[in-house]
Formats: sequence, C-alpha cells, structure tokens
Amino acid sequence: MVGLVIVSHSPKIAEGIKELALEMAQGYTQLYTAGGLEDGTIGTDAVRIMEAIVSANAGDGVVILADLGSGIISAETAIDLLEEDIDVRIADAPVVEGAIVAAVEANIGNSIDQVIQAAEAMREFHKQ
Repeated sequence: MVGLVIVSHSPKIAEGIKELALEMAQGYTQLYTAGGLEDGTIGTDAVRIMEAIVSANAGDGVVILADLGSGIISAETAIDLLEEDIDVRIADAPVVEGAIVAAVEANIGNSIDQVIQAAEAMREFHKQ
C-alpha cells in the first residue's frame, strides 16, 4: 500500500487535513503528518518529515504533499536523510484536495504512479 505524508508549517493544518482525508478514505492506515516543529510552533523539520516517511512506508512507496515552498525544501532534505531505500515522491498538488484523492487512491490499492497522477490532477479541479 502506498503511504502518504502531509507536510505543513502548522500542526493544526496537517492534522485537519489528515482528519478530512481519513474520513473520505475510511480504513486507510498509512497517512502520517509532519506539521510544525517539535515544540508545536510553526515551521517544518526535515527529521520529523523523514520519520513520518519511514512510518508511512508499507513497501509500495510514499507520497508527500506539502503546503508551502519551504515545506518542499524540508521534504527534499528528509528524503536525502533516509537510510532506507524508499520510493518517495513529492506531489505537485494542492495539499487538501490532493491529500483526499491520494488517500482514496492509495486505500483502494493503486500504485504510487496512480496516486501521484490523481493528486496532481487536482490542480485542474474547479470548484465552480
């Protein structure tokens, strides 16, 4: 199963996105968050992201969705810090909509390529 990691500068945002995505993908267990710094303040931490990647890994790869540019930089650093060989990819997708569709796609057993494609397709999703 493909794992997911939500990276946000805010722990509350990361947990809120997780809550919403898991409501839509009931039974999915491989969604982890790395929101904020260790002390709960705003920011991103490459070590915390790396730990979330390792936790989310169930053998079929891990997709990261992040809120802001520096979250991407921290995620790239986290990937460099990995000691395990894990297929980790960063989705170029809106974090909320991308996380929801990625969780649903991963939950039904789709491949990492399919999960990424579905999440990134949400860039074109119009709300009106």
